Amino acid sequence: MITVNDISVQFGGSTLFSGVNFSINENDKIALMGKNGAGKSTLLKIIAGENKPSSGNVSAPKDTVIAYLPQHLLTTDDCTVMQETSKAFASVFDMKQKIDQINEELTVRTDYESDAYMKLIETVSELSEKYYAIEELNYEAEVEKVLKGLGFTRQDFQRKTSEFSGGWRMRIELAKILLQKPDLILLDEPTNHMDIESIEWLEDFLLNQAKAVMVISHDRTFVDNITNRTIEVTMGKIYDYKAKYSDYLLLRADRREHQLKAYQEQQKMIAENMEFIERFKGTYSKTLQVQSRVKMLEKLDVIEVDEVDNSALRLKFAAAPRSGQYPVVVKELTKTYGDHTVFNKADIVVERGQKVAFVGKNGQGKSTMIKAIMSQIDFDGDLEIGHNIQIGYFAQNQASLLDEDLTIFDTVDRIAQGDIRTQIKNILGAFMFQGDDIQKKVKVLSGGEKTRLAMVKLLLEPYNLLILDEPTNHLDMKTKDIIKAALKEFEGTIILVSHDRDFLDGLAQKVFEFSNKRVIEHFEDIKGFLATKKMESLKEIEK
Repeated sequence: MITVNDISVQFGGSTLFSGVNFSINENDKIALMGKNGAGKSTLLKIIAGENKPSSGNVSAPKDTVIAYLPQHLLTTDDCTVMQETSKAFASVFDMKQKIDQINEELTVRTDYESDAYMKLIETVSELSEKYYAIEELNYEAEVEKVLKGLGFTRQDFQRKTSEFSGGWRMRIELAKILLQKPDLILLDEPTNHMDIESIEWLEDFLLNQAKAVMVISHDRTFVDNITNRTIEVTMGKIYDYKAKYSDYLLLRADRREHQLKAYQEQQKMIAENMEFIERFKGTYSKTLQVQSRVKMLEKLDVIEVDEVDNSALRLKFAAAPRSGQYPVVVKELTKTYGDHTVFNKADIVVERGQKVAFVGKNGQGKSTMIKAIMSQIDFDGDLEIGHNIQIGYFAQNQASLLDEDLTIFDTVDRIAQGDIRTQIKNILGAFMFQGDDIQKKVKVLSGGEKTRLAMVKLLLEPYNLLILDEPTNHLDMKTKDIIKAALKEFEGTIILVSHDRDFLDGLAQKVFEFSNKRVIEHFEDIKGFLATKKMESLKEIEK
């Protein structure tokens, strides 16, 4: 059992949360919920040992293994898939190396009777006992079995990790976690860059093979499928429900209704007492009663009602100059990495004012095509960017490109032009940056908050072609709705890469399907595209 003991976190004088206590038991499958910026990722990092709390601690039995998958992958690009995945056994390799080093030292030392020599004997005996207790493993065979189960081919094993899309790199990290056989798995937005095959694999693994799990996710279906407990972080406190996500929503609504009723009754009582104090504070015969009521109000524990986000400011992108008739024309474009062909002789035409979607399984070339359009990679074939095109590009890693030393307000103020400068606080408020929050440094923001801030920057610059690669990752439902409404009214051209059918519905007018090294054009919206395919959702096209 892992125990969180009285954890508190302060950032720059303000309290993120305090007095947090709970235990994680074997086979608990916990959803960690709360609005963006509530402290979910911070709490996860503290349990993982990545961050230290301001006070309190996390305790666990000796040799407990906790595996952590962060929002933003830390995979290095200087090794192969096989080498990166084998890092799961780093602690075992280190143990063997230490045993060999001590044995070598023992062969050259002659101080057989010394305390230092005896200490080395004890250490090597203890390490050897642990090492040989581990089942004799053929490490390469184990890695190969897991990678194949996750959809990698034998040819992929020696490819560099840098050649793979976000979803496939996520699978490499998941493979490392699976091979560690941890006691607790911590996952921060694991499905963001994953297609449905890998999401289904992850669901099956978490349900049937994992021990304890704690997950942050805005994917409602995924959370509902895997969890049996929900911990909500709100207003600096936590609420622990022994219920899956959909049941928790009902319980939370009921809790808030009772809170609101109790709050209203208390406010009425406070008002009545304040009125009595004001009325009789100068009356000698009522002095004791007045003092008694003043003391009672001073000691009163004021009821708080959990926050509900009601921000719904209508946003509009900055006005941009008119572009040429064809912002993007791609003819017979081919991209290969060594012997691996991503797509072959692809054709794409995007007209001015169109909103198009790139859909398909991860690794089929959606993000690669965008990199080609952005001139970030070499390719064979023709690609023309139209007259007077000004591109606003939102990459999957956009949040990590922000200047971490600037405040939220300064980040936006540096790019805002003209009259819009007077609206900066309102715009930030629409994206849930309010009050003193706008003076926070970017470095202390959560993944969701950084993504929202990067989207605000995009809103304020005069682009006539928006290229958005998974723009809704790390965003809560409310922010998605705000951005979607703004994109619907955008008068320029949009290219959208997304797995989020609800987000694309009513937004994308044409679909380019990436499949089997080809790009197929469909002259219909998402609903029409899925109807033609006789499919219910994008999840099926990704299989």
